[in-house]
Amino acid sequence: MSKNSILIIGSSNTDMVIKTKKIPVPGETILGGTFFMNPGGKGANQAVAAARLNGKVTFITKCGTDLFGAQAIELFIKEGIDTRYVAKDNELPSGVALINVDSAGENSIVVAPGSNGNLLQNDIPAGIFETGNYSILLMQLEIPIATVEYCASAASVQGIKVIINPAPAQRLSDDLLRHTWLLTPNETEAEILSGVKIQDTSSAETASLTLQKMGVKNVIITMGAAGAYVKSDGFTGMVHCEAVKAEDTTAAGDVFNGALAVALAEGKELEKAVIFANKAASISVTRLGAQSSAPYRKEIDN
Repeated sequence: MSKNSILIIGSSNTDMVIKTKKIPVPGETILGGTFFMNPGGKGANQAVAAARLNGKVTFITKCGTDLFGAQAIELFIKEGIDTRYVAKDNELPSGVALINVDSAGENSIVVAPGSNGNLLQNDIPAGIFETGNYSILLMQLEIPIATVEYCASAASVQGIKVIINPAPAQRLSDDLLRHTWLLTPNETEAEILSGVKIQDTSSAETASLTLQKMGVKNVIITMGAAGAYVKSDGFTGMVHCEAVKAEDTTAAGDVFNGALAVALAEGKELEKAVIFANKAASISVTRLGAQSSAPYRKEIDN
């Protein structure tokens, strides 16, 4: 395994999706349309996205000893992902997510974490960050925050660039932020973390500066169809993306982060890495599903 390999630690779920004309309000029952099941989970989505873009990916997650877990591992192997460190949970079931997608491609998601909530420090192989194999560690927040904090600290002291995609949004400790090389919130997550409501590039700049003062080195705020705002030593400003007709935005952020990790592992500067990630995410929103929407490298390079 080479130094430009990517280590992703996070969740794996099975997504149960219903297409509807609109997302129901509390107390409302509506008749939906198409129902389908897809492999999902933010960690798994990002791992598959990175692997399809020719990233050398090792994925650490925790699955139940059930059909959903077995199917997930089988899929990872087919995608060329290194699964040797995937943990098994003999008590809790594999995670599931219930997803509504409306006619505009917007979504509403509820997750039952299952075994993801039991991915603990002792499930992380001893010394894995000391091997010299990995240049990037990518994590999200669908696993215990204590595990995220431990991994970020252990990786950063070994010179690994730690990328935190802070979703689902929650407050992060100063210690975790100090060990984070790159934070990639969307607008809502950035507001929760910084206290600044994101309305335009000016407010994105203010939020990014606030997050840097909290200890993060670099910040990328994803802003949907507008693109992404980047705040770093090498580049600051908006990186716009191609306008497309959205069919399903469920995994857009995950595809963005997986693609970003690949570009950075290949040595691209942050601005060019974001251009690459924007292109991948733009393709993904034109398709239904989470992992199924992730593009392949030939689609990006064409």
